[in-house]
Amino acid sequence: MANITFSEASGLNGSIFGASQSPIRLFIEKRGEMFEQQSVLKDLFQISNSNHYMEKLTSLTAMEGFQAVGENGAYPIDGMEEGYAKTLEHMTWKDSFSLSREVIEDSKLIDLRRKPAAFVTAYYRTREKFGAAIYGNAIQGNSSMTYGGRSFDLKAADGQNLFYAAHPAKVSGGTQCNLFSDAFSDDALGMLEVKMQNFRGDNGEILDVAPDTILIPNVHSLKKAVFAAIGADKDPDSGNNGFNYHFGRWTVICWSYLNQFIGTTNTAPWVLLDSRYNQEYGGAVWLDRAKLEVRSSLDENTDANVWRGRARFIAGFHDWRYAACAGISGATALS
Repeated sequence: MANITFSEASGLNGSIFGASQSPIRLFIEKRGEMFEQQSVLKDLFQISNSNHYMEKLTSLTAMEGFQAVGENGAYPIDGMEEGYAKTLEHMTWKDSFSLSREVIEDSKLIDLRRKPAAFVTAYYRTREKFGAAIYGNAIQGNSSMTYGGRSFDLKAADGQNLFYAAHPAKVSGGTQCNLFSDAFSDDALGMLEVKMQNFRGDNGEILDVAPDTILIPNVHSLKKAVFAAIGADKDPDSGNNGFNYHFGRWTVICWSYLNQFIGTTNTAPWVLLDSRYNQEYGGAVWLDRAKLEVRSSLDENTDANVWRGRARFIAGFHDWRYAACAGISGATALS
């Protein structure tokens, strides 16, 4: 079932609009289900419900581990420290449409379906475009973005851009880079995978980052290069058709919504993500405070049936280690 709740004003069912309430509601729910199934947000964000007006996201460093103490040795005291924190405050989103009394009286079925369809499409497109804008602006190297006239923070919890050349450690260890210049190729894919597998935590501990997803905009040359690199079990560049170790190991997300937000400088960026790490540790986080609530009422001035929609949600970045970006001019070279 779509994440939509409904309410209607008293007296609607007894009015000329009464017969249209249930069909429109059912149509909105079905359209919502379809969009939820097609959305890629669930693959790119850790989506959670929230019960507060804002949420503080934080992490803990790893323990030092067990120590050799010998026979009857005392238990050493281990501990963890709080990592970098990030706060996300919810935003309210609204929209509405109306059906005139004449539409109902004249049984204009095309308007009875078209307007609710456009309304639901607008809501789920807003979510998709907002998510794409967050990723696209991060790829452009922006620390914030303006969307719908509102400003949104895009920095990771360490205070740096999501993709950055020198992420600092909270406790100990050197800086780390997840922003690279290399255009996509099978070699670049392998090198970036290794870079991510070697990412370390805030006290220098080895992590279990294992990238499994390739995110790209809908660009023909980039799409062709990606599937050429991972689409066959034999290495096309090898004279004896050596084994292609990339085959069968990657999920590819080609996101058309991303195209309009990557800018005009770097037109073929590509991002590697560890979907499991993202879900477990919260790399890119999407928080739903209030699901879409649709309210139907009568406008006493125009006699129109007004449908209003309201939701509250926010998204942003926390732990940068779940992802790395390449294909960015002027960035660090993988090799």
